[in-house]
Amino acid sequence: MSRSYSMAYLTANGLDPVAATELAADLGFDQISYRLLPAGPGDKPPPILTDDDLFMRVKSALADTGLTMSDAEMIRLDADTELERFKPFLERIQALGARHILVAGDDTNRARITETYGRLCEMVWDHGLTADLEFMPWTGIRNIADARELVEAASHPAAAILFDCLHFDRSDSTLDEIAAIPRELMNYVQICDGPVPYDPSGVAMMTLGRTARLVPGEGGIDLASIVTRLPADIPISVEVTNMQIVQKTGVRALVQKSLVATKLLVADHLGGDG
Repeated sequence: MSRSYSMAYLTANGLDPVAATELAADLGFDQISYRLLPAGPGDKPPPILTDDDLFMRVKSALADTGLTMSDAEMIRLDADTELERFKPFLERIQALGARHILVAGDDTNRARITETYGRLCEMVWDHGLTADLEFMPWTGIRNIADARELVEAASHPAAAILFDCLHFDRSDSTLDEIAAIPRELMNYVQICDGPVPYDPSGVAMMTLGRTARLVPGEGGIDLASIVTRLPADIPISVEVTNMQIVQKTGVRALVQKSLVATKLLVADHLGGDG
């Protein structure tokens, strides 16, 4: 079985999007992710959304390399979210050929965020996109159960759960809950390793996830048990960002090592050719 591999936005470890696209293609990725909206306070993603010249250069890089855009980051749903403001974002990523949007849930009012997420699904579907809800232990959507509750309540073809191995390991979700996720509710999965033990505070987990993930096999997460419970045909997003390692070996070496290790992990525990 031939499987699709995408280079997640964070894996480029700060490269500009054109250079990241060229690197991903050169190393053998099939797809790539870009961040156009901030992931949190202080985050300044490349201005693909507002810089028309950069947008055209990214679009040209995709065409020249043959890569496709897997997903865009990111929409955060909080108590004050106004969905209309995301229209320019949706139009731009649709023009780049994106298929999925990474969505985070910060609103702790379950009734309100359920309603907001349902409306978001309807909105993104009109642009040929899906709204992939990523559970993270420090947010309002903490685990598989929380994400599945919202996704099933939406009951919409755009609704899906985004599964990140790091966040799963830090959550109270179980391996049985992974296996029980219906295939139609998952579009892709993010794979990386992480240190064990770790600081369980929200700030520490968030910082680690954004700056200090590990190459599969070099941390303490039981990735084998996770991967064996994933759908056999699930597309893989390699998400390994580590600023300290990049300072020592360079971006290319880390990204290449991460892709090789991920393919070996998947081949050994999910089948196919990796």
